[in-house]
Amino acid sequence: MDTLFDIKNEFPIFKKNTQLIYLDSAATTHKPQRVIDRMTQFYSEEYGTVHRAIYELSMNATDLYNSAREKVKEFINANSSDEIVFTRGTTDSINLVKNAFRSKIKRGDEIILSVGEHHSNMVPWQMLAEETGCVLKFIPLNDQTEIRMDAYEELLSERTKLVSIAHVFNSTGIINPIKEVIRLAHLRGAMVLVDGAQAISHLSVDVQDLDADFYAFSGHKMYGPTGIGVLFGKKEILQTLPPVVGGGDMVETVSLEKSTYKKPPLRFEAGTPMIAEVIGLKEAILFIEEMGLERISKEEDDLCSYLTSEMLKIEGLAIYGAEAQKTGIICFNIDGVHPLDLGTLLDLKGIAIRTGSHCAMPMHNRLGCRASARLSLSIYNTQEDVVKFITSLKALLKSL
Repeated sequence: MDTLFDIKNEFPIFKKNTQLIYLDSAATTHKPQRVIDRMTQFYSEEYGTVHRAIYELSMNATDLYNSAREKVKEFINANSSDEIVFTRGTTDSINLVKNAFRSKIKRGDEIILSVGEHHSNMVPWQMLAEETGCVLKFIPLNDQTEIRMDAYEELLSERTKLVSIAHVFNSTGIINPIKEVIRLAHLRGAMVLVDGAQAISHLSVDVQDLDADFYAFSGHKMYGPTGIGVLFGKKEILQTLPPVVGGGDMVETVSLEKSTYKKPPLRFEAGTPMIAEVIGLKEAILFIEEMGLERISKEEDDLCSYLTSEMLKIEGLAIYGAEAQKTGIICFNIDGVHPLDLGTLLDLKGIAIRTGSHCAMPMHNRLGCRASARLSLSIYNTQEDVVKFITSLKALLKSL
C-alpha cells in the first residue's frame, strides 16, 4: 500500500510547490496526474462529440461517456445509470431540481432546509419561494451546530413537499443523520434532496440504502475536474419532471409546432455535454476506489483529531462543533485575531486555509460571528503538514 508521501506525489501541484501546505480541500481538491493525463489523452487522441454520429471517434467518445455514467452509478449504488444526470456541479444540480419543481409547487406548500446550508442550497429555494409563494422552514441547530431532530420532526407537515439538506455541512464538517432525515420526510410524503458536495469523497454514499430521492455532488471536490457534477434522481421521479433547458440532444422529435423529449437522463442534458470532464470524473472515481474510502476517511479523521486536540490547547481559540461527528473540517476563531489577517499571514508561510463566511452566512449568524477560519483535510495531507500548521499558527500568535 502506498504511503501518504507516495500519494502526495500523485499530485503534480505538490511537486512544483514543494513547500505548499494545502488545507482548503472543502473548497476544491487538487487533481492527481492520472486525471489530468486522462483528459489530455481524450483531447489529444480520442476527441469527438457524443450521441450524434456513426464515425469511429464519435462512437468511441459516446462509449467513454456512457461508461463514466455507469461508473458513477456503481460508485453511489444507484439502481440504474438512467438515474445519473450530468450537470455543471452541485449548484447546477440543485437548481435543476428547483426549476423542475416549479410546476409542482404552489402557494402555501412548504420546503424545509436547515440553518447550516451552503448558499447554493438556500438561495435557489428562496428564489422558488418568491416565484411560487411556497414557504421555507428552517431546522435550527444546537450548540454543536448539529441539526435538532426534535425540531425537524415538528416542522414536517402534510404541506411539506421537499426537504433539501447537506449530508455534511461545508462550514463545520458536521455529518447530518441523513438516513433518518429521509425516513421521517417520507413518512409525511415529502421528497428529499441531499447536497452531497462535502460527503462524496469522504464517506461511502449508497443512495439506495439512504433512500434519497435526489443526491447532488461536484467533480472538483473529489479530485476531478471543475465544470462537472452529478444529480442522482430516482428513475420514477425523474420521469415525472419536465426538462428545464431546451436544445439539441434532449429531444426525440422537433417540428415547427412542438417538440417531444427524450427519457431521463438525456432529457436534462441539453447541448454538447462536458465530455472530457465526464471522462475525468470517471478517472477520479477510479482513483478514490483504489485509495479506498475507508482508508481516506480514517487518515483524515486521525489528522483531524490530532489537529483538534493541539488547537484546543491554544488560549482563546474556539472550534465550532468540535465534539460532534464530522469529517476533516475544522472551523475556528481566535480571540482578538481577525480570520482574514490569520489567513493572509499563514499564506506568507505557504499554508492555504479558507477565511470568511464560507458561503454560509446564516450558519455564521448562528455561531455569533461574521467570519471564521476553516481548514479542511484530504488524502494528500500528512502529519508533517499539520505539525507545520500548528507550529506556524503558534508562532504567528506570539508575534501578534
